[in-house]
Amino acid sequence: MMADSPTLSITLLGAGQEVGRSCCVLRYRGKTIVCDAGVHPAYSGMASLPFIDELDWSTVDAILITHFHLDHAAALTYIMEKTNFRDGKGKVYMTHPTKAVHKFMMQDFVRMSSSSSDALFTPLEMSMSLSSIIPVSAHQLILPCPGVSFTPYHAGHVLGACMYLIDIAGLKILYTGDYSREEDRHLVKAEVPPIRPDVLIVESTYGVQTLEGREEKELRFTSLVHSIIRRGGHVLLPAFALGRAQELLLILDEYWKKHPDLHNVPIYYASNLARKCMAVYQTYIHTMNANIRSRFAKRDNPFVFKHISNLPQPRGWERKIAEGPPCVVLASPGFLQTGPSRELLELWAPDPRNGLIVTGYSVEGTLARDIMNEPEEIVSLKGHTISRKLSVDYISFSAHVDYSQNSEFIEQVKAQHVVLVHGEATAMGRLRAAMAARFRDRDEDVKIHTPRNLEELELSFRGERVAKAIGTLASKPPQENDIISGLLVSKDYTYTLLDPRDLRDFAGLSTCTVTQRQKIALGVGWDLVRWHLEGMFGKIEEGFDKDGVQTLRVMGVVDLKHTAEHELTLEWDSSASNDMIADSTLTLITGIDTSPASVKLTSQSCAHVHPHADSKNESSYTRIQILAEFLENHFGEVELHMPDATGEDQHDHEQDEDSNRDPALILRVDEADAHINLVTLVVTCTSAMLRKRIEAVLDMAVSTISSLTELFKTSAPMMNEEGAVDKAMQKYPSRQLSEDDLMVNVEPEAEQSPQDVTAASESKSTIEVA
Repeated sequence: MMADSPTLSITLLGAGQEVGRSCCVLRYRGKTIVCDAGVHPAYSGMASLPFIDELDWSTVDAILITHFHLDHAAALTYIMEKTNFRDGKGKVYMTHPTKAVHKFMMQDFVRMSSSSSDALFTPLEMSMSLSSIIPVSAHQLILPCPGVSFTPYHAGHVLGACMYLIDIAGLKILYTGDYSREEDRHLVKAEVPPIRPDVLIVESTYGVQTLEGREEKELRFTSLVHSIIRRGGHVLLPAFALGRAQELLLILDEYWKKHPDLHNVPIYYASNLARKCMAVYQTYIHTMNANIRSRFAKRDNPFVFKHISNLPQPRGWERKIAEGPPCVVLASPGFLQTGPSRELLELWAPDPRNGLIVTGYSVEGTLARDIMNEPEEIVSLKGHTISRKLSVDYISFSAHVDYSQNSEFIEQVKAQHVVLVHGEATAMGRLRAAMAARFRDRDEDVKIHTPRNLEELELSFRGERVAKAIGTLASKPPQENDIISGLLVSKDYTYTLLDPRDLRDFAGLSTCTVTQRQKIALGVGWDLVRWHLEGMFGKIEEGFDKDGVQTLRVMGVVDLKHTAEHELTLEWDSSASNDMIADSTLTLITGIDTSPASVKLTSQSCAHVHPHADSKNESSYTRIQILAEFLENHFGEVELHMPDATGEDQHDHEQDEDSNRDPALILRVDEADAHINLVTLVVTCTSAMLRKRIEAVLDMAVSTISSLTELFKTSAPMMNEEGAVDKAMQKYPSRQLSEDDLMVNVEPEAEQSPQDVTAASESKSTIEVA
C-alpha cells in the first residue's frame, strides 16, 4: 500500500446557490468530468448560459446529462458546437429516454428562440450535437476514458432521469441531479446506490421545507379543480410539456373517470411537444413503476387518455377557449414566461371565476413565482397592465425531494463530503445548518459545503493505493511478515504486482534480457587477475563456459573470459546492480598493471599473509573467532557446542533435536540461554527480547567478516570446513545442550549449493516494450 493525498476540485458554472443552468465541473488526477449543462429559465440568450468561458472545454473527458429539463440540458448544443469541446476527446452521455425526449425539447427550444435575436444556435447545430450523444442504460457500467467509469441509477423526477456514481482513479462521487424519493403514478423513486461514495453532490431545491404527502395533495388538487369548474370558470395549469404534465394528466383522467358529471367538461393539453413525446412515454414504459407496467401488460395503456385531448392551436385559439364553456387546460411553459400558458393567463386573469393552479417549483425572477404573492395587477408581454381577479393556488407536484426525504437520503449515502447545489442561497443555508446539527448530534464528522458559482471547492483525500498480486505471485498465499517482490505495473490508476515472467500474459508487455560484453587488452597474467579479484571481492568462482573458455565469475553475475592470449572479455546481464559490479571489475582490471602490489607480487614472493589467500580452514576458523569475539564483547562468555559424534542424541530426540546436529555458539544472559547455529545462523532463545538483540549483533558481525560476494548473494555458511571446527574447539569450551535449553524449535534453512559457473546467470533485467 502507498499513501496518497490527491485533491478533488469542484467548480459550479451554474446552480451554485441558485436554481437554474446546472453545470458542475469535477477535476481529479488530470481528468475533467462535467455534470449537466442547462440554461437559466429567468434569463434569455447568452445571459441564460452557464459561465462557460471559465473552462477549457477541449480538456473535458465526459459530459453527463441527468435528465431532459432545459435547466439541465439546453446548453449542451451550444457547448458542443460553439466552444472548443470538439477539439478534445470528450464524449456526451445520457439515458435512452432522456435522449429521445431531449430531441423534441431542443427542437421546441430552437423554434421558440429563433423568433428572437437571442437564439443560441441553429437547427443544424442542434441536429449535429444530437448525433454525437451516446445513450446509456440504468446500472450500466461505462468507461469513457482510462481511469474513469460511471454508473447511472434511477433518480425518479422525470422519465429517464438518473443520478451518476462516478469513479475517477478510485475516488467515488455521486451526483444526483434532480431526484425524487417518492414513487408517483408512473415513476419509480430514486435509488440509493449500493456503493458508498466519497463525495455526494445533491440538490437542495426545497431546503428545510416539508411537502405534503402524495395522496393528500392529489385530493386537494382534484377538489380545487372541481370547485373552479362548478363556479363556471376555466382552470389553467401551467406546467412544462414533459415531466409533471404526464403525472397531472394521469391524475385528472382517473378523476374524470370516477365523476360522470365532469364528462362534458373537456381537458386539454396545449402543447405540440407533449403530443410528440407521448409516443416516447409509451415506448419506455419498461422504465416506469410496477403499476404502469402491470396495466400495460393487460393491454391497458395508461397514456392513451380517455378524457383528455390535445388542443389544436390555430390562430386565435386562446380567445376561443376563453370565451367558451368551462374547461381545464394544461399549458406550457411552467414558469409563465412566454407561450400558451402566458397568453391564456393574460386572457383569463380579469375573470374571478377562473383559477390558476401552480403545480411545480417556480424559479426566482419568473412570473410564476411573482404571481404566487397574488398581486392585484400583472404586466402583459406587450407592456400593458392587466387586472388580476382569478384565484391563485399552489400545490406542489414538483418531483424534488423535500427536507425529510433529502436528509434521509444524505444519511443513507454516508459520504464524507456533501456538496449542496441547485437551491437558492437562503434555502441552501438552512439545509446546511439543519444537516450539520443532525451530524453533530450523532457525533459524525461529515463536511457540508455550499459553493457559489465559480467558487472552486478543493477537497483532499488521504487514501491508500493497493496493488493486487496476480499470476505466479498469487499462486501461494503469503504469510505474515513475508516479503513479496515483483514488477509494479500501473495502468488506468490501478496497480498490479506480478512476476516478470507473467508480464506478457497479464499486462500485454514483453520482457527481454540485455547481455553486455566488453573486450579488454590483457597485459598481465591470468593468475594475477584472479589474485586481484579475490582481494577485492573475496571468493571467485572459476571454471569454463559452454565453449570451453576459461572463466572467472565475480559475485555470481559478471563473467571474465580469457578469450585470447592477451584479451579478456567481460560479460553480464544488464541491471542497475550488475552494471555497478561490472564497472568496478573493469576499473580494477585496467589498473592491475600499474598497481604496486602487482609489481611486488610478480618480482618476489612475500613472507606476510594475505587474508584472502588463506587456506579454507584458516579462513573459516578466523570467521568463527571474530564472530565469537563480537558476541563476547556484547554479552559475555561464549561457549562452543559440538554435536555428539556417537549419534546418541539423534536417537533420543529424533523429532525436535535437528538443530543440535550442527555446531553452535551458546551464551547465557540473565538466566536466558541463547543458541546460535553456525551453519544456518538461526538464533534460538527463550527470551524474545534477547533473541532480537543477538540477531542485531549477529548481522553486524556477519557484515564485517563476510566478503562482498557473500553479502551480495546470501549469507555464507559459517562452518564450511571440518578443520575450522577443531581449531575453534581449542579456543572455546564446549557443552551439550539439554532439551530445556531449546524452548523454540526452528527449522534450519536449506543450505544453498554454489552455483555452477557454466550455468547461465539468473539475474535478469526487465524493460517494458510497447
